[in-house]
Amino acid sequence: MVAIGLTLFAACGVDSAAPPPGNPSAPGTTTVFTTLPQPSPSSSTPPPSAPPPPPATQQPKTGKVVVLDPGHNGGNASKPGEINKQVPAGRGKTKPCNTTGTSTNSGYSEHAFTWDVSQRISQALTAKGIRVVLTRQNDTGVGPCVNERAAIGNDAQADAVVSIHADGSNSAGAHGFHVAYPAPPLNPQQGEPSVKLATALRDGIRAGGFPTSNYLGSNGLAPRADLGGLNLSTRPSALVECGNMRNSDEAAAMSSEEGRQQYAAVIAKAIEDYLAR
Repeated sequence: MVAIGLTLFAACGVDSAAPPPGNPSAPGTTTVFTTLPQPSPSSSTPPPSAPPPPPATQQPKTGKVVVLDPGHNGGNASKPGEINKQVPAGRGKTKPCNTTGTSTNSGYSEHAFTWDVSQRISQALTAKGIRVVLTRQNDTGVGPCVNERAAIGNDAQADAVVSIHADGSNSAGAHGFHVAYPAPPLNPQQGEPSVKLATALRDGIRAGGFPTSNYLGSNGLAPRADLGGLNLSTRPSALVECGNMRNSDEAAAMSSEEGRQQYAAVIAKAIEDYLAR
């Protein structure tokens, strides 16, 4: 298995590429190509008409809504005035709108990683009939601010809001993922539902072979009171720090298509498991 890892809160900002090629057909759509029989040279009978293709089928809708929040954005560094402006962060605090995120030592950016992984998770969940809403639509824009990201999840009445990040710790030997959740809770959805979501994510990612963090959180979980996106959420919410981008093994996994697909697969499965409870 590929070694992996993700986001340091300091490097990523306390609140804290391109997507893989997609199937040109819509998710759940089957395209049938029919070859017409060719007439025999000695036959005067016209070939039979080709049967009409079957109607496009779609995956059954589950009625579930998941909001995916890819951390940061590709244009943040070019607009420091915008991302440094203070916005509400919950618990009576304000924070900068957003941050630029971290990167591997070779320069692969966190925002590119989170965008790619979120696209892959979105495709996997959509294929299962789950409606997915993304907090940003590309990796070239600026923001949205953390309070706007939280509002997207709230407005969508999401059954789960999952933020995707990666860390950037320079501490020797720092590696592993952890999942943050809001604590102490400010509303009922930040209580047991968010803890269950965070635990499902932790269990699923760990079952996929990813080690829990040896430098942040405890046993792969981290209760947080300083993350604006979690503080302002009124839906079950959690933030996944996939690993440490400054760890050579985890950086190699995050920088590879195979590694990003593996992250996406285990996170998507963990979200499905949570929704099925």
